[in-house]
Amino acid sequence: MHNFCDGFYLKSRLIKARINAYGQTPLASFAVFYIVARLFGVSTEAFWRLNIPMSNSPLINNNDLWVICQLPEFTAQAQALAEQLNQPLKAGIDVSLLDSPEFVMVIGAQGVALQQTGRKAPGPIRADFAEGSVDHRRKFGGGKGQMIAKAVGVKAGVYPKVLDATAGLGKDAFVLATLGCSVQLLERSPVVHALLADGLARAREYSTYDDPELAQIIARMELLAVDSLNYLTDILEDNRPDVIYLDPMFPDRQKSADVKKEMAAFHHVVGKDEDADSLLEKALQKANYRVVVKRPRKAPFIANKTPSYQLEGKSSRYDIYTIKKMPEGLGV
Repeated sequence: MHNFCDGFYLKSRLIKARINAYGQTPLASFAVFYIVARLFGVSTEAFWRLNIPMSNSPLINNNDLWVICQLPEFTAQAQALAEQLNQPLKAGIDVSLLDSPEFVMVIGAQGVALQQTGRKAPGPIRADFAEGSVDHRRKFGGGKGQMIAKAVGVKAGVYPKVLDATAGLGKDAFVLATLGCSVQLLERSPVVHALLADGLARAREYSTYDDPELAQIIARMELLAVDSLNYLTDILEDNRPDVIYLDPMFPDRQKSADVKKEMAAFHHVVGKDEDADSLLEKALQKANYRVVVKRPRKAPFIANKTPSYQLEGKSSRYDIYTIKKMPEGLGV
């Protein structure tokens, strides 16, 4: 059997060469090829060394974005993500040895991550709600005294329904949900949506048994994979949010290393929010009480539209556009 498996492996290498020469194989062919290999006794590790490309996929923001599965038990999840992103699936690859493509999506025991390649690349980017800085802010932050709470209008007896039209990694939405708001998160980028969906799923799984308070917070967050401008255009009167929150993506937002890392990665695979002006105009038409825009402190107003008032911090500010006064007891 050993010699037969070795022969199969050599033939597999030839098959891979032919696939590379004439075009990439679809997910179904990959699955069949894997099953046949296992039936012939080829180990999973040997099969993974083939690194068969998965699809003849278009590029995301003009760049390849491999999906790399680190462990066999995550193969189905990795296949689904590769198919969703229409990107090549790779397996058994040491990401630390890669120089290209510039960014990859990695699926493993710690969840889904966006990872830059290269010798001096920073660490992976994930959406984390059960640990790290976001969890620390939940436990030791300023509560309703935080600037974001004041900007949105959260106070005792007032918990507006918020639509976060530029969700990103969900950090601000999580803060608002922590304060008691129900938050709908909209994210049009399939890459960012995959990171955020994974972060919410991991937090939901962890909190079910270990952190009931976190479970309640996550339950107040609803993630949708939609284009915000289209969603707001079609929103029904009964579903209009109390507050629409915007945090458009712009370069050089802040000086912290973490923000720079996230923004560099996001710009690479997503690009800037070029429709921020249109999004603000639509938000002003659809919000019940106010629109809040988070901006770098010295940045110009979106669409050159002066807000009703501002709240300013060290590196960022909130531009608040009021439509009408919030009633007491909202969201209680």
